[in-house]
Amino acid sequence: MWYTKYLSTFEKNIDTIPDTLFEQIKLGLEKIQSKNPIVSIVIIGLNEESHLVSLLWSLSEMKCSYPFEILLVDNNSTDRSKEIYERCGVTYYVQEKRSHGWARTLGLENAKGKYIIGMDADTIYPPKYVEILTRNLEKPGVVAVNSLYSFVPNNENPRWFLYFYEFLRDIHIYIQHFSRPERCVRGMVFAYNAELARKIGFRTNIKRGEDGSMAYQLKEYGKIKFIRDRKARPVTCHNTISKDGSIYNALWVRIKKHFSTLSLYFTIKTDFKDSDENLIK
Repeated sequence: MWYTKYLSTFEKNIDTIPDTLFEQIKLGLEKIQSKNPIVSIVIIGLNEESHLVSLLWSLSEMKCSYPFEILLVDNNSTDRSKEIYERCGVTYYVQEKRSHGWARTLGLENAKGKYIIGMDADTIYPPKYVEILTRNLEKPGVVAVNSLYSFVPNNENPRWFLYFYEFLRDIHIYIQHFSRPERCVRGMVFAYNAELARKIGFRTNIKRGEDGSMAYQLKEYGKIKFIRDRKARPVTCHNTISKDGSIYNALWVRIKKHFSTLSLYFTIKTDFKDSDENLIK
């Protein structure tokens, strides 16, 4: 359980976190970042003060042979996120227009690296994550990569059931990536060629799906590689399943949904229509 120590600050009040840890994180981040990066880690976040310290702590201990930088895009938070950025000494920008698309666009505009690794502020990343994703981006014909992820266990969601849930989900993603890799992409585990991404641009008129839309258009330029290495598997909070209530209900909702759309495993879709509820008015 590589992430166990980071959970000591995960979803905790920042007033309970000792100043010495903030100093440790700040020094660690200063030590590992480069002024001439090949890779830009671009993190987006909105009101994530309870998750930021654990995220930045994990990044401060990243082991990577490629020079990289860390940029954080704050989507106009109203909590104490900016205080954490400053105490940890991270470079950050504020995007007042609230949407994932606008936040990722601002990160893309300011990134110096040849490659961009997208991250979310409510996630903790393993020490070889950046190394593994970058190594795969360097392979001929690859324009983007995406990896799998796990959820942080808690009292409501025990580890044994999360393992079962993630096992079924991973099988679904693995099968789907052969015909529709863009459907397997999640912004927190998605990395891509920066030059190509700038040609395409992130969609800013939708609430969610900007990452999948980017991946769909990147397919025209090369391969989206699917990474199953457990050393490239971060852990995140339960936002993506909490909207369905319990994880048990979330599992049942997804099983019904995927059985009703089995044909999508074997077809390539070329026409898309945005739902009204996903459009930003």
